[in-house]
Amino acid sequence: MSESDPNPMDIDYVSNLARIELTKEEREKFQHQLGDVLQYFEKLKEVDVDGVEPTAHAFPRFNVWDEDQAKEPFSVKQAIQNAPQSRNSQIVVPKVVED
Repeated sequence: MSESDPNPMDIDYVSNLARIELTKEEREKFQHQLGDVLQYFEKLKEVDVDGVEPTAHAFPRFNVWDEDQAKEPFSVKQAIQNAPQSRNSQIVVPKVVED
């Protein structure tokens, strides 16, 4: 999406979705960069993918999980020892839901 694009990306909307604050300079820079990314997606639409099976990974993935085994749980002290903040034996996290 170049500056001559009649539908420039609304970088304020995107930054609000991402919950990040941008300076004026960052908005100008990122608007151009994100527009370039979208142009690349348009270019990828031109690739002939007939007969190509959709996949989530480039290579086959196999279950590599260990078997579940019951173990002694962490104590409350152990569970919260690395938390940035704790209160009443609970981990305190930033509010992410708006009123």
